[in-house]
Amino acid sequence: MRIRATVAAVSGALALSALAVPAAHATGDSGTPYTLNVSFSNVTIAKAIKVGTTNEVSATYSYTLTHGSDVDITKADFYTDAFLYKGSYDTPTAELYGDDPATCTATSATTATCKGTVDIYPADGDLKNAWAGSWGVAAEAVAFNGQNQDDPADLSKVGYKDQSGLGSTLVQRYSKLTVNAGPEPVGKGKTLTVTGKLTRANWEDHQYHGYSGQPVKLQFKKAGTTTYTTVKTVNTDSYGNLKTTTTANYDGYWRFSFAGTSTTPAVSAAGDYVDVQ
Repeated sequence: MRIRATVAAVSGALALSALAVPAAHATGDSGTPYTLNVSFSNVTIAKAIKVGTTNEVSATYSYTLTHGSDVDITKADFYTDAFLYKGSYDTPTAELYGDDPATCTATSATTATCKGTVDIYPADGDLKNAWAGSWGVAAEAVAFNGQNQDDPADLSKVGYKDQSGLGSTLVQRYSKLTVNAGPEPVGKGKTLTVTGKLTRANWEDHQYHGYSGQPVKLQFKKAGTTTYTTVKTVNTDSYGNLKTTTTANYDGYWRFSFAGTSTTPAVSAAGDYVDVQ
């Protein structure tokens, strides 16, 4: 299998090393790390991570690290983290890591709670549009045991363990939705035209483009009340535009509301107040 060890260099920057090793072994030889006596469980992470076009997004995670008595998690050259992978774990389409390893707090002699972040930089090209949707969660740990982290003299003294299938999350293309209702004011019982646009982040050109062919609800909240009621459903055109008509009977707020998809989060426009005379 392919081994991934996320390590912190002296400068504090992260380096990623990939080494070919057997799938499992109790002890290593001079050219391969041994399997570290650790396991990972109770992983928590946001159900969805919304990523726009430029701003960094950090998703917080936590997990339980269980380790044997031969593993000292307090050592300066012990590191662990959780990360995301797209597609198959053995041959992932992409992976997303944090800027720093997780911070672990011992809860017993053999367990610890570890916390960290996965940090995503869309402006730097971390994502492609086709990668939106479900990602798996994995975790890893490495103990250098005094070996040079940049160039270990004896890899058999370095321990490493990774574990996939620990959970999942959605990495989604951030969405925006607008609304405009008119004319304002409008006569009671007259026709009101409501327009808007549904757009979402394009991670490749760093712009927002219309999301076509999506059902969006037109909703109304009567003045003095707190709840929106769905009036009808309208589909976006090929440019993400929305346009429909309705009858104006009461003062209140009109908005569009999108339920979301696996690749694009739900979003509701801010209500547009219309005075009915």
